[in-house]
Amino acid sequence: MPISDLPRVAARRAVSVPAALCLYLLLPPAGAADAADATTLDAIRVTARANPLQRGSGSASRLDLPVIGTPAAVTTIDRDLLDARGVRTTAEALASVPGLTVVSPPGHGNTVTWRGFSGSQVSQLFNGIDVQYATIAARPVDAWQYERVEAIGGPSSFLHGVGAVGGAINYVTRLASLDHDAARWQASRGSHRDGTLAIGANLRDAAARQALALDLSLRQNEGWVDAQQRDALAAAGSWRVQLRPGLEHTLALEYQDEEVARPYWGTPAVAIDGSMRVPAALAGRNYNVADGRYAQDVRWARSLLEWRPRGGSRLRHTLYHYDALRDYRNVEGYRLVEAGVQRSGALLQRHDQQVWGDRVEWLHEGRIAGLPTRWSLGAEASYNRQTRFPLSLPGVVDTVPADAVAPGRFLDVPGAELAYRPDRTNRLRSHSLYAENLTVLGAGFSLLTGLRHERVVLDVLNHRVASASNPRRFERSYRPTTGRIALDWAVAANAHLYAQASTAADPPSGVLSTASFGALRDFDLSTGRQGELGAKLQSADGRSHATLAAYRIVRRNLAIADPDNPGQTLPVGRQSSRGVELAFGWRPLDSLALDGNLAWVDARLDEFNESVGGTVVSRAGNRPANTPARVCNLWLEWRPLQDWTLGAELRAVSSRQADTANTLRVPGYATLGAHVAWQAGPRTAVVLRGRNLGDRRYTAHAVGEHMAWLGDPRSWELVVRQAFD
Repeated sequence: MPISDLPRVAARRAVSVPAALCLYLLLPPAGAADAADATTLDAIRVTARANPLQRGSGSASRLDLPVIGTPAAVTTIDRDLLDARGVRTTAEALASVPGLTVVSPPGHGNTVTWRGFSGSQVSQLFNGIDVQYATIAARPVDAWQYERVEAIGGPSSFLHGVGAVGGAINYVTRLASLDHDAARWQASRGSHRDGTLAIGANLRDAAARQALALDLSLRQNEGWVDAQQRDALAAAGSWRVQLRPGLEHTLALEYQDEEVARPYWGTPAVAIDGSMRVPAALAGRNYNVADGRYAQDVRWARSLLEWRPRGGSRLRHTLYHYDALRDYRNVEGYRLVEAGVQRSGALLQRHDQQVWGDRVEWLHEGRIAGLPTRWSLGAEASYNRQTRFPLSLPGVVDTVPADAVAPGRFLDVPGAELAYRPDRTNRLRSHSLYAENLTVLGAGFSLLTGLRHERVVLDVLNHRVASASNPRRFERSYRPTTGRIALDWAVAANAHLYAQASTAADPPSGVLSTASFGALRDFDLSTGRQGELGAKLQSADGRSHATLAAYRIVRRNLAIADPDNPGQTLPVGRQSSRGVELAFGWRPLDSLALDGNLAWVDARLDEFNESVGGTVVSRAGNRPANTPARVCNLWLEWRPLQDWTLGAELRAVSSRQADTANTLRVPGYATLGAHVAWQAGPRTAVVLRGRNLGDRRYTAHAVGEHMAWLGDPRSWELVVRQAFD
């Protein structure tokens, strides 16, 4: 075995390069001993969690840079970390991102608040693809099929297209690998009859030129709220073929099926001394109709072709298709009154969405004026079509007793029927060209630049009665150009400082794939800009690391829905935020590790007039709703014995405002979790995990002024996991 093969051998044998070197020195050269004297050594497997600053930056750049060399706030939650922290869904994975909060009411996806912005102002991508409907499409799904979750703070339109002034999140699915065979399974059982079963495998042919991978997960749970039940299936399969040296093709398919019976929409709340409170007797009550429903059927298909010619270049071609169908049948609004709980907002809704896209990217390394440089050039075209079928009955439905067990059915609501009639079809055509460059200037300095130009055409067809405020058809087009410029200074091999400025372009209200004539007729795309300073440090031995980012973001010309005139929007004018994010990790001993992050943000509605009962009221200087000023996370792991690990985690979120008037405060909260893990064998792990051990009842999200979305109470979970590779 030549010494040049050590990295390859280490990867295939799942050992570190130093361990492979020991094997190289101890074993005799090939042919030095006859078969009779040959010795078979036990397999050696050395595992350690990778330093996060040495991971790839993923969707934060198209230049394949490490996190430490990327001048931006980047967080990557890889598969090992997902397992170690007991992450069950994509929503739970996001708790690892500094300053980010997330909730998932059924009428939304992963509703993210980050750097002072929320909803559609934070892009959520799937394998780098934006379906332009993250507020719904990013509905949390089981995390088993995902290899990692990536997050970049601040504007990223220059990377991923229109959207994302607050940040961008990318969910990356596992794909077939030609490196090794592997198999794994996991089963869990927990509180509220929460059970999962998941399996996965990666198999190659004898020549390691083809590989098939499959991941499948089933989950069923009743939840802690009365009568809610969820059944979910998620599957991902891929087939990778090495067509010739340097040329590979991967076909990837995904399927998600979710059915939630009588989904929980929130709990009636009351105001006590300016603070939102939930009466103890109402916690856990479900005031949705008995036949309430949410369901989604999602399908993905991707064709990935990668060519690596000699000379440090790489060409990638991606074809993709997305098909989603979502159905709602619920009564969604509840308000506590003297006679009981007043219910309103009956809605029967269907979303039918398809996306087709084609992307080509070229990565090349070379020199400019003698300076080392790396280029990424790309082009993308996509077509996004969505038809919505709403039957909305916004008025008061009825008043039910506060202790109601099964309050009626959807068809009991006057005017309700099980009929799907199209409202409008939004057709969105996008074409973009983009470029990114990294030039090494010398003396430790590198300049990173990025630029993207798009042409976006929105064509909306109205299927209902046409009027001046809702014409039969209308079209809007946009041509945004966004970019980033950043300077990175490698003060030392393990210490980087950076400064960057970036811009964004966003739809003025909501998302273009569902926007109405009233939401767009008086507004152009919103614009955003960010300035950020940061530092990234790690110790020479890799046992500790820290990142620090300070930023300011300003977004102009945005709009919100007018509460007094459905279908119309109000100009906000300007919203801004400034903040600091710190993330760190410390391993003082091989058996002890501490990780955490802290974030502070000051978010403001700088120019904002709101209509209240027909009167325009200024909200300038107020904080946006559901935006905490401080978020903290800590994780502690201690291995007192070789096969036993104890862990604890703490999450704290400060108080927030429930409305833009800032007249109602949502109290802050802190939750504590813990787990004990037993390595029952080389491939078997058993984990007992408790969440919210203090059984803290808290409001995770204010749904207007009269409803609270409550966080999960105390729960327990037992997980058995095996891996074979």
